[in-house]
Amino acid sequence: MEGRRLRFAIVGCGRISGYHLDALAANREEAEVAAVCDVVADRAQAASVRAGGVPWFTSQADMLAAGGFDAVSICTPSGLHPEHGIAAAEAGFHVVSEKPLGIDLARVDRLIDTCDRQGVRLFTVLQNRLNPTVELLRRALDKGRFGRHCFMQVNVFWTRPQDYYDEAPWRGTWSLDGGAFMNQASHYVDLAQWLGGDISEVVALTGTLGRKIEAEDTGAAVVRFDSGMIATLNVTMLVYPKNLEGSITLMGLQGTARVGGIALNRIEQWDFDRYRDEDREVREAGYTPPTVYGHGHSGYYRNVIEVLRGRAAPSSDGREGRRSLALILAIYQSAKEGRPVKP
Repeated sequence: MEGRRLRFAIVGCGRISGYHLDALAANREEAEVAAVCDVVADRAQAASVRAGGVPWFTSQADMLAAGGFDAVSICTPSGLHPEHGIAAAEAGFHVVSEKPLGIDLARVDRLIDTCDRQGVRLFTVLQNRLNPTVELLRRALDKGRFGRHCFMQVNVFWTRPQDYYDEAPWRGTWSLDGGAFMNQASHYVDLAQWLGGDISEVVALTGTLGRKIEAEDTGAAVVRFDSGMIATLNVTMLVYPKNLEGSITLMGLQGTARVGGIALNRIEQWDFDRYRDEDREVREAGYTPPTVYGHGHSGYYRNVIEVLRGRAAPSSDGREGRRSLALILAIYQSAKEGRPVKP
């Protein structure tokens, strides 16, 4: 891979794949799209045109056999991520999986084991860890500026109308997608455990209150961390008329910080017992994202490229993806069984 651009193939050319295509284009000096694949030929062809006329396929097996790339980016429905990732790893390619890494731990573990056995890298796209606002929050946390951590509040107040679910029959199903926690709020669940650490118990309630889907459109969870800190995770896809808020508030005995906006794009509170020079960065950290996905995929691919070049550690690998999935599944189990659950 030295002396040339890294080549990525994309499996699944639906809505999220556009962010991958744009992110790779933004990293064109070191990366390129080499092939695309979708079971729907029109989608595969359209993605090929968008990527500059690269080869397109309707079969992942055919694409893997043709080769000509270094890594495979999985942009298919969530329940298919392990299947497609395992196939890519067994063919000797690195794997970049959209979140979540899968929807059940057994299949995710098989994916992780396959990548380990084949000696290839497994990345989980959890790009919100790289948001400049979130990086400031994590830095303050690592430096101990909050003192003892007491409470965290995570809110994902967005809207997904019924036609969003209707345009793709796998959305909102238990077999391929999950609900608001598994799909839309999975980045926020990941950030909660990434910032809070190991978890001792979860108690949750979920409901399907406004959309005709199998899984939940609304839910709330209370999490107790091993440190003693308590957090609430509040999620709904029923906000009228548009996305309202995606936020994290962290409170300690010596500091309070809130990263908010519609998608963690603005620092709304930043108070600590002692001023530090880095606090000047707070004013410049905010931005206006084009969508709730922000610009994070470009930064995420920069990290993937740096890792594959041997110049950096991954911001979120397969095992990190597994950790956030375990918390989501614990939330679902608690809501179903009406009892506290340890992930």
